[in-house]
Amino acid sequence: MREQPIIFIIDDDEQVRNALILLMESVGLAIESYASAQDFLNNFDVAKAGCIILDVRMPGMSGLDLQARLTAEKIHPPIIIITGHGDVPMAVRAVTAGAVDFIEKPFNNQSMLDSVHKAIEVDAVQRGESSRLQDIETHYNTLTPREKEVLLSVIEGKRNKVIAYDLNISQSTVEAHRSKVMDKMSATSLSDLMRMAISLKLIQ
Repeated sequence: MREQPIIFIIDDDEQVRNALILLMESVGLAIESYASAQDFLNNFDVAKAGCIILDVRMPGMSGLDLQARLTAEKIHPPIIIITGHGDVPMAVRAVTAGAVDFIEKPFNNQSMLDSVHKAIEVDAVQRGESSRLQDIETHYNTLTPREKEVLLSVIEGKRNKVIAYDLNISQSTVEAHRSKVMDKMSATSLSDLMRMAISLKLIQ
């Protein structure tokens, strides 16, 4: 079962936080709210799925500073920027840096909900990709050094007899290693193995 997403609301304006809490609760979404970026970071758990609704201007760490901190993580909840009219250029900068949307205050409830649902879907896709890559890395780490050499040769398009010559081993040994590589990587075909190698950045 898919984990219930959490909407993280980060805004120093209590009225805005309360309005967002009521809106999210009205459609059955789970919420965590914070009055500052640092409060959020103190409780941040990368494993929690969902999205972040983030104000640009806040005392202490700004919304843009928090965004920069989060983008350094391997994965983080997608960010929706909320902003006053005068902060629009900054909000555009935030979107350029990866935020999924920005919404001006006072916000339209339906527009906000549409953005939140879009961000939740983005998060689900990102987490699915991250989980898939983690599985591939786990499989790759089970290969012996020799099997990794064979894998690299295979994805370079070399024939077994060429690999055998390059590695100074018999062709039957190459075939055995190649079979082990396919098995350990859970690859069903050469093209499948190639896609995994691209994900691992073994080839560009």
